[in-house]
Amino acid sequence: MTKWRVEDLARQADVSVDTVRFYQKRRLLPPPAREGRVGWYGQEHLERLARIRELRSRGLTLALIARIVRGELDAADEPLAAAVAAADAEGEEPEAFLTLDELAERSGVPFVLLEAVAREGLLVPRVHDGEPRYTDADAQIVGAGLRLLETGLPLPELLALARRHHEVTRGIAEEAVAMFDRHVRLPLRESDLSDDDKAQRLVEAFRVLLPSVTSLVAHHFRRVLLEVAQEHLEAVGEDAEIAAVNTESARRLEVVWPS
Repeated sequence: MTKWRVEDLARQADVSVDTVRFYQKRRLLPPPAREGRVGWYGQEHLERLARIRELRSRGLTLALIARIVRGELDAADEPLAAAVAAADAEGEEPEAFLTLDELAERSGVPFVLLEAVAREGLLVPRVHDGEPRYTDADAQIVGAGLRLLETGLPLPELLALARRHHEVTRGIAEEAVAMFDRHVRLPLRESDLSDDDKAQRLVEAFRVLLPSVTSLVAHHFRRVLLEVAQEHLEAVGEDAEIAAVNTESARRLEVVWPS
């Protein structure tokens, strides 16, 4: 029977010894067999490390990977988890994943400002290879935020508004996920379909629901924002301001969502 010390296992798996021990601490990797003070690792440990690497490459978090490798999730849940992780990575071109430093450079927004926004939970990273990373879409968004500051809007008030929006949005998202779980995932899990069929239907449902819900929420917020802005100017605006708003409202200000 093949067995290795931790240094040899790390070399076989092309990871560091610290990584092996970290995975053990997180219960992703079973403990070694002990002979006195020496721990011996075997083929199952090497295969587990390969499995963890494969799941990390699909964007899954370590907490989710731990549940998968310990058998705590149904087989049908793994493809759904991968679909969630990869949801906004789909497109014609491979996604570029950026560190916060790289995002600051690409967007032109100071690192310290991005760091503060991320710390508040207002800039939400994606997990790529087990690490928080940002994309070109984030660069565009923070650039838009910078333009808001340039119009004269004060940063503390913008952050406070963004914080309230984040809290409300997260609450709605949690309700939406609970609804999906209750009406789609749990009935499928209790069905007589094979695990492969359950997984396929879960992924298909998620891929329909995510863009549909995103489009509905974005459209509704845009429409309400335009309505409130126009009502406010009609109540307090000067004649020239109202005329300008009426002229602007005749332009296409809304996205036409693809069917």
